[in-house]
Order: sequence, then structure tokens, then C-alpha cells
Amino acid sequence: MTTSSQELSRRPGDSAPDAATPGAGSLGLLQGTALYIAAVLGTGILVLPGLAAAAAGPASLVSVFVVFLLSIPLAGTFAALASRYPDPGGVASYVRRSLGQTWARMTGYWFFFGVGVGAPVVAVLGAEYVVAIVGAERSAVPWVALLILVPPFVSNYLGVRVSGAAQLILTGALLFVVVGVVALAFPSADPDNFAPFLPQGWGGVGQAISLFVWAFAGWEVGTHIAGEFRNPRRVIPLATAIALVVVGVAYLALQYVTVAVLGESAAQGQVPLLDLVATNAPGVGPVLVAVIAAVVAVGVLNVYLGAFGKLGASLGRDGDLPRWMAAGVEAGGVPRRSLTVVLAMIGAYFAAMVVWDLPLSAFILIHTSSMVAIYVLGTIAAVRLLDRYTVGWWLAVVSVVLTIGLLALAGSNLIVPAVLAALAVAVHAVKRHQSARRATHAVG
Repeated sequence: MTTSSQELSRRPGDSAPDAATPGAGSLGLLQGTALYIAAVLGTGILVLPGLAAAAAGPASLVSVFVVFLLSIPLAGTFAALASRYPDPGGVASYVRRSLGQTWARMTGYWFFFGVGVGAPVVAVLGAEYVVAIVGAERSAVPWVALLILVPPFVSNYLGVRVSGAAQLILTGALLFVVVGVVALAFPSADPDNFAPFLPQGWGGVGQAISLFVWAFAGWEVGTHIAGEFRNPRRVIPLATAIALVVVGVAYLALQYVTVAVLGESAAQGQVPLLDLVATNAPGVGPVLVAVIAAVVAVGVLNVYLGAFGKLGASLGRDGDLPRWMAAGVEAGGVPRRSLTVVLAMIGAYFAAMVVWDLPLSAFILIHTSSMVAIYVLGTIAAVRLLDRYTVGWWLAVVSVVLTIGLLALAGSNLIVPAVLAALAVAVHAVKRHQSARRATHAVG
């Protein structure tokens, strides 16, 4: 499906259509909620409870609760933006309207190139569980990860209507894992594992908070597909609220059983959920979790690849990436050209991870630091765009303060976002020089 002339001719500063009227898409409340839950809960459940327990011990529960509280204004801010300004450019389009083209280009690059680094991590996490349960050599992980990457690309090439239906099944599997693991592990909870409560001090709690940025990131994904909802203004806030409660309860429950059951051994293995279910269900439990872990990875990638595809098309539409990528940017369109670029980009990241044996933590930190940078500009844009003194505006004000604090925690991990920001400035300089040359030739 080709890009409409109206979309291509729309200036970067033009306002998006009013979301008060029904959208042109097909997603309703059920599918929308499923997309949000998968985007936020996602593969964090596979590894983060164990990592957080290693960082902060029993006090990791405090970290989960703090990040959950921090995510409330952030989720509300992006829900307000997405419901009022449905545009496939997402946060980048909001930044463009409020802060200008160069800042918007930075935001788009951070999401497209920086956040995209997390895609191979998701595939590898799912593969780790599968390989562990079948008893294969760890050298098989990259091959299983490649198999996990295939279905989401196929699904998104077929379009959001197919992806949205599939997401209901995938999200159901995700929630089944959470409920099943908690139910199986809970009888083995030992109160003695909660002492000492602060083995690493408050510094460990801070480190666990930084880790859980990965867990609670994802509220901005809906901004890229807001135009695919039937009624964005009504559905998006409600879907966000439901997903927020589900995600918060899920992570708190998983963190509790991780500490209460595994204690100090929580982070010793590659697959902590398998350790939890093996306690009371040594037979079918681990097998079921491993299978669904792969399904969870597919579900998360299904959401993010759709967002990357739409964002790439919008960046092409606005001249920040090659314009031939703009095809499919319109609501209901399938951005196959952009998805092809995304496939090549993620393939390159995956190859780098495998060839140089790079640790997952390096990719996670690039992902999370890019997310934090996006959140800072996105919340600033929200303060400027939303009606002053409304609920959404106040949520945005609070979010600005909180995300700047997260930015300070990121520290040296901001190197990649800084490089992408410099690239955005360089593109601006090149475009300005080209415009000046064209103007000179026109006068001549």
C-alpha cells in the first residue's frame, strides 16, 4: 500500500488529526490492552526478578514498587498524548511540534536505532529458556533466537490486523506464565529469606531501580500505533490503566516469590523462572515455562517490530530517513519497506552480539539509556502540548522531574544516545547547507 499524497505533503509542524473522532484502525480495547501488556511486561519477567534480587536482595521489592509508582505518571502522559495526537511518529512527532525538527530527529533516532538494540536481547532471552529445558549446548541459543525472530516479522508484514489478533493469544500466554509460576512457587515461600532486608544497602536498591527501567519501559509504544485504534481518545487511556495495574501486580508477585523461594540463589542461574517452578513442579512445569518463554519473546517482538516499522515510515515521511521508507505510514497501512530496513538493522545487531560474544547487559544498557533520553524529551513535549492544568498536563510535569532523575542514573551509558544525537545535529547541518545551496542557485 503506497503512502497517500496527503501524508507526504504534510509539513513536520502540522498538527495530527483530532483523536476525538473514531480512528481508521481496527484495534479495540481488548486488543489494545493486550498490546500494552505485552510491550511493558514482556521478557522482563524472564530475567529481571533474579537480577534485581542479586542487586538488592529482599529490598528489590521496594525497587519494583518504586518503579511502578514512577511509571504511573509516565504511562498517563503518553496515554494523553497518544489519544489526542494519533501519529505513527509517536514521541518524535510530539517533540517536533513542541521543540522543533532537530530534537524530533534525535528522538526518532534514539528509538529506531537505540531502542532497537533490545530486539536481539528479547530473542536471546527466550532462546535461553528453550535451550536450558531441552538440555542442548548453549551454542544453540543463537539459532533458536533466530527462529524466535521469524514469526514477528512475518506477522507484521501481514499487517496490524493480523498482529493484533495474534497478540491476544500471545498476551494470554504471558499472563498464564506469571500466574502459573506464582501459584506453583508460593507454597515454598520461606520468610527467613527476607532477612537481612537490605544486604547491599540503599545503593543496591538504586541499582535494582535502574534494572527495572527495562521492565517498565514500553508505554510509548502505543503512540506509534495510536491511529490503528478505532477510538483512540476512549480506548488508549483505558487500555493503559488496565495494563498498568496488571503489569504492576505481576512484577510485585514475581519479585516476592523469587526472593521468598530462591533467596540468595535467585540470580545464580540463567533461567530463574525455571528454578521457581522446578521447586514444586519438577516435571511438566519447567517444560511449560520454557515453551511459553519463547512465545512471550515472540509476543514482545511482535509489538515492537510493528512500532519500529511505523516509526521508520514516519521518519521517511518527514525526511529524517530516506523517503522511500514512507510507504505504509498512513493509518491501516503496512510499512513493508521500513520493516525491511528494521530486519537488516536487527540482523546486524544480532550478528555483532554473536560474532563478538557481547554480553546481554551491554545491549540492555543501550536500550534503557535510549529509552530514558526519549522519555525526557517526550515528557517535556507533553508539558508544552497538553492543555495546561489538566490531569494529563500535571502527569507530564511530574514525569519530567522523574525522567531527568533517571537520566542522571544512566551516567556513562548515555554514550550511544549522545552519538545518535550528534548524528541528528549533523543531518540538520547537511540539510541546512543543501537548502542554502538551492536558494543560491535559485537566485542565480
